[in-house]
Amino acid sequence: MTTPLKKIVIVGGGAGGLELATQLGRKLGRHKKAKITLVDRNHSHLWKPLLHEVATGSLDEGVDALSYLAHARNHGFQFQLGSVVDINREGKTITLGELRNEKGELLVAERKLPYDTLVMALGSTSNDFNTPGVKENCIFLDNPHQARRFHQEMLNLFLKYSANLGANGKVNIAIVGGGATGVELSAELHNAVKQLHSYGYKGLTNEALNVTLVEAGERILPALPPRISGAAHNELTKLGVRVLTQTMVTSADAGGLHTKDGEYIEADLMVWAAGIKAPDFMKEIGGLETNRINQLVVEPTLQTTRDADIFAIGDCASCARPEGGFVPPRAGGAPDGYLRAEQHPGADERQTAEGIHL
Repeated sequence: MTTPLKKIVIVGGGAGGLELATQLGRKLGRHKKAKITLVDRNHSHLWKPLLHEVATGSLDEGVDALSYLAHARNHGFQFQLGSVVDINREGKTITLGELRNEKGELLVAERKLPYDTLVMALGSTSNDFNTPGVKENCIFLDNPHQARRFHQEMLNLFLKYSANLGANGKVNIAIVGGGATGVELSAELHNAVKQLHSYGYKGLTNEALNVTLVEAGERILPALPPRISGAAHNELTKLGVRVLTQTMVTSADAGGLHTKDGEYIEADLMVWAAGIKAPDFMKEIGGLETNRINQLVVEPTLQTTRDADIFAIGDCASCARPEGGFVPPRAGGAPDGYLRAEQHPGADERQTAEGIHL
């Protein structure tokens, strides 16, 4: 009697999920040792740290995005388009929501996908900390759709400026969050202005642009050494970016940002890139333990605390260190530990926090 293949389902095609599916597909899927399935709500993958380049137009999503279907075919795994709406831990199935087209017509009905091992790799979204007005007035850069929206609104502002030759004042753009996304977007905006000027946007120069970068902490790029943070601050200042540190935004409206210090930062376009949280729907999914920012709480083996057959990796997972603090997410690259699919968990924290032993 043939033993059925072990079903490994990975939810989320970001850096961590896609790399894991690729590695397991090569190691197990191609050799018929397991059935590997990747689930994502999008047809293609675009590395999230590049979204600021899509937003400013310096990167062509159509050229640089990776098709999940094509990649799955080439690397020994299967791809399912859809969003997870439920996890049945007793029946060991996940439910994928129905798919509809832009007209609202049903394409694929709600369906269930069985698993033996489930890996949640859903990444993170921006955390607005329930700041009033942010959802309504700021753009987030969590996915290509939002990046395209920013790009279109930016082009509209620059077109209006060029048509009126600046008669209505400068283009004011405010960015909240001094992490990598906020810093890179601030710098890339000036490159976008130069490019658009060369394309014929009359009067559009860096003097036409007012960029304000707002950071609540003591310095931008807080995860990097102070020397690098300081150098980045200086470079942005040279470009003409107004960098505000130790400045907390208390609310946003259609015309700009209100700060705790009482300043009102006028802005035609606002981006919120401060803080992260796991997607809201994960808060109660499957009865799994989550923390205050919706991350799944995991053991050092990356198994969730309430179900040993469900793992979580990357920004959607929270792994506490025995000595205190948390293991940082490492979704950018899946190491060899991911490949040991038949090995029982039992390595030390450093090994298991970097790889899944299924």
